Amino acid sequence: MGKPTGFMEITRMENPYRDEATRLLDFEDLHIFQSTEARHAQASRCMNCGVPFCQSDFGCPLHNLIPEWNDLLYRGKEREALERLLMTAPFPEFTGRVCPALCEKACNLESAGSFAFGKAVPGKAGDGDGSNQGFEARHLALTNRDNELYLIETGFERGWVQPRIPRQRTGRRVAVVGSGPSGLACADLLNRLGHEVTVIERADRAGGLLMYGIPNMKLPKAVVERRIQLMEDEGVRFLLNTEAKSELMEEYDAVALCGGAKKPRGLNVEGVFAVDYLTAATKAVLSGSESAIDAKGKNVVVVGGGDTGNDCVGTALRQGCASVVQLEMMPALPVERMANNPWPEWPRTLRTDYGQLEAIHRQGGDPRVYETTVKCRLPGAIEIVKLKGFDPIPGTEQIIPCDLMLIAAGFVGCETVTAERFDIKLNPRGCMMPENGSHHLRDNLFSAGDMRTGQSLVVRALADGRAAALEIDRYLKGDAQ
Repeated sequence: MGKPTGFMEITRMENPYRDEATRLLDFEDLHIFQSTEARHAQASRCMNCGVPFCQSDFGCPLHNLIPEWNDLLYRGKEREALERLLMTAPFPEFTGRVCPALCEKACNLESAGSFAFGKAVPGKAGDGDGSNQGFEARHLALTNRDNELYLIETGFERGWVQPRIPRQRTGRRVAVVGSGPSGLACADLLNRLGHEVTVIERADRAGGLLMYGIPNMKLPKAVVERRIQLMEDEGVRFLLNTEAKSELMEEYDAVALCGGAKKPRGLNVEGVFAVDYLTAATKAVLSGSESAIDAKGKNVVVVGGGDTGNDCVGTALRQGCASVVQLEMMPALPVERMANNPWPEWPRTLRTDYGQLEAIHRQGGDPRVYETTVKCRLPGAIEIVKLKGFDPIPGTEQIIPCDLMLIAAGFVGCETVTAERFDIKLNPRGCMMPENGSHHLRDNLFSAGDMRTGQSLVVRALADGRAAALEIDRYLKGDAQ
């Protein structure tokens, strides 16, 4: 294990955010990376628990060997720690930035923080980047996400991450449709297994959600492009600006549909979908030009309180919006866990993310308005109304300024055009999941990621893409049932 008394002596310390006033001036990385010594100290807090919930189904969907590589990191064996991490984690540079760190919430230290040490301390801030604000930080969970990010970035910096080219090729050809998290993970593992893999992407750059659905300050696009280049060096072929058609099933030995759950949930009023807004913003950052959908000088209303809504808030502020309001139909979550939400489940508690913190800094108050929805659009404004459950409360209508309304209300399945092209009947959730729960749709056709399961986390999409790759490999070897 790490240091036997590390969790008692060393305070949890996440990579801190850059100062709001500074980071709002650009789209660069949100965080400040800590020193090697700090990372070693943080890794020493791992207790190598007898039952490591961090790598259970409650924790890491990839089942990363977290206690093992934390111990190696603590002992300064960074290359060995990275090798152990890469046994299960295909892209730590992605999950180390955008994963909500399920493993940390399932950490045994988090159980102590939840029920013994983690009670609110009035006026006392945590030592991390704001996520522990108002709580005693000592005794809380490990910083696994920051630790894995340190390992992979150190690996790239020191030249440890090199193309891993299969010694032998099977001669079997696989087409992976979509280059988002599940598509890249599926392609990566299939390539390592010796198959010839071609990734088909209709956008002008590979990466899918990682490229255009997540802002640059949260996941720098140079990081995505670095991984794509590495995969190309390993033998994966990328076809960009290309639409997938059913003829692929005749041209390839197997086809994996990994196109994501891209059908956005609409409202009863007109607005701009968040995915279109974030895509335009990222393209503008990459080209150094003005965004095709720009919030500069506008009163912005974001409808949706999730991660995508928060990304819209942060992006609008960087573009120089006049104001930003974020509407949420549901009531605010509790500050502490409820009795029906015990550890090691993911805590359904109130979280103030980077975009909201930036809005508080810029505007002097939280942009979120709970139990509220849009009733109608007006010239330069919208009419909103309070809700009880999902029912409008008469007499609570209010008009607020709105020049740009961004709809971040989630997704309702995959795009029907893909299903129609491949003659696939979608399930009630609008997804391509067979009744038996497998990845095998029919013949040589498979599905993976959000296209199969519905909207979920990047880390879950990575795990599902890898699971699909193993199922495809068994099929190609003739081992499928």
